Amino acid sequence: MQILHIPCLEDNYSYMIIDEATKEAAVVDPVEPHKILRVAQENGVDLKLVLTTHHHWDHAGGNEKMKQLVPDIKIFGGSLDNVQACTNKLENGDKLSLGAHINILSLHTPWYYWLLLFVGLPLYQYHTKGHISYYVTGKEGDDPAVFTGDTLFIAGCGKFFEGTAEQMYQSLCTTLGSLPKPTRVYCGHEYTKKNLQFASTVEPDNASISQKLAWAEQKRKTGLPTVPSTIEEEFETNPFMRVDLPEIQEKVGCKSAVEALRKIRQLKDEWRG
Repeated sequence: MQILHIPCLEDNYSYMIIDEATKEAAVVDPVEPHKILRVAQENGVDLKLVLTTHHHWDHAGGNEKMKQLVPDIKIFGGSLDNVQACTNKLENGDKLSLGAHINILSLHTPWYYWLLLFVGLPLYQYHTKGHISYYVTGKEGDDPAVFTGDTLFIAGCGKFFEGTAEQMYQSLCTTLGSLPKPTRVYCGHEYTKKNLQFASTVEPDNASISQKLAWAEQKRKTGLPTVPSTIEEEFETNPFMRVDLPEIQEKVGCKSAVEALRKIRQLKDEWRG
């Protein structure tokens, strides 16, 4: 199993998953279709599937054009989401296959955010209730991978506000957190440096955060991606996935994991790094 990063827009990533035995490929969130096709041609692969994490334009906005350019391609998305050009709706736990060796498991990882009108005045709550993460396994010896869209970022998570921390805790710490520790985490945006800078304010004495921040800064200086991470690394450096630890709860003045998650998200929203 080969996975290619495809930088898109300002800070998005699309990903191409290739079964090396058959040269069949799937693409995650192909927001710039012509770029995707160029990468496919350069690598001599046959595009079979589009895996859409959620309906936001910077993730699903290329689906219509992909369908025009590759008429036989299947476009997958969450059954509760309004995904552009979707041909195949997915429920939590649905399974797909690609080529000879690759298996794909659909994981329901919803999150919420608020659209704001003027200064901090809520216009309406928008729920990405159909957000899907894709857990991908290859042949023996390949580390698994998960494509998390806008739910789990490297050292961070998607935005939410009061009353929604329970949903994010379920998605982050229960669903994604239960994956094998070596699982590689491929998220939808290059936010790692800023996320680790914030994480260091929550845990200034966490050596793993300091080391990974220095590593991320060097990567970005040379124009290289900081993705992927692993589930194990996220439990070491991502404050949103460390909220089960009593010491984290104590640091933010909370008595439960969900309360701590809500508080840390509030601190991040107010942080100006």
